[in-house]
Amino acid sequence: MSSNAKKQPALGRGLSALLQNSDTDITGASAVPAGAVALIAISLIEANPFNPRTHFEINALEELKASIQAHGIIQPLTVRKMGRDRYQLISGERRFRAAQLAGLTEVPAYVRIANDQTMLEMALVENIQREDLNAIEVALSYQRLLEECQLTQEQLSEKVAKSRSHIANHLRLLKLPDAIQAAVRDKQITMGHARALLALSTEKEQLTALQRILDNQLSVRDVEALAKPLAGTQTSSSAMGSKSKVPLNTTEKLYVSYLSSQLGTKVSLDKTPEGKGKLIVHFSHESELQRLIEMLKKSE
Repeated sequence: MSSNAKKQPALGRGLSALLQNSDTDITGASAVPAGAVALIAISLIEANPFNPRTHFEINALEELKASIQAHGIIQPLTVRKMGRDRYQLISGERRFRAAQLAGLTEVPAYVRIANDQTMLEMALVENIQREDLNAIEVALSYQRLLEECQLTQEQLSEKVAKSRSHIANHLRLLKLPDAIQAAVRDKQITMGHARALLALSTEKEQLTALQRILDNQLSVRDVEALAKPLAGTQTSSSAMGSKSKVPLNTTEKLYVSYLSSQLGTKVSLDKTPEGKGKLIVHFSHESELQRLIEMLKKSE
């Protein structure tokens, strides 16, 4: 066998190799060869149980339905073959649902081969890259890739072509109360609003601030200004009985902000009048701690 025959395709890195590797085929023969684009009857396709998107706006589906009726499906779906004349969606569920609404009996689709674990990874990665997921859905997808696919944050960063700080900032949203996550999901507030609320230490403060955002249509800058005194009050009350802490000056606040941005997580600095103190780097789960340790090792 020539060396050229052994080369894996350059595009898609590891993902494309999985898509075209017959070793991942768990189904046997199919009427449509893997890797091909074919018209497949909608009745032969089942929904993808691993799809991270759980919320579909009716108006958006109706608009897509009208577009499909006028122009057809421009971008084929991606399906996994389950056996002869049986397929399961990997990506393209919005197009699939809109095609059903439009009354189509068949749809164009790329036919792929994948086992369940591979399919979960493919579905999550492809949806993150191609679908207009809200920030919470993206965060949940990142979390599933880390936990269920056992990826490190560095591996995840490479797969989705996003920085580790970008991934960490999304994962931090999952620390917020359910009401705030729902507000992000339903587009009542932006990810910027939610990130500003992370500066508040208690759920009560965060929910109070959320209500003020909704009642007064506050901008992200407004929320940042609102969060500072609330966060300061909480810090002061927690420090009552201890005279060792002093407020940070502007330069020290900039240091904290810079470190938080570089590390992709919350950073705290406590300082005494004598110049002593402690720098605290926060983490929310084991994989985030491992990521921080790896970053510190590389800086040695």
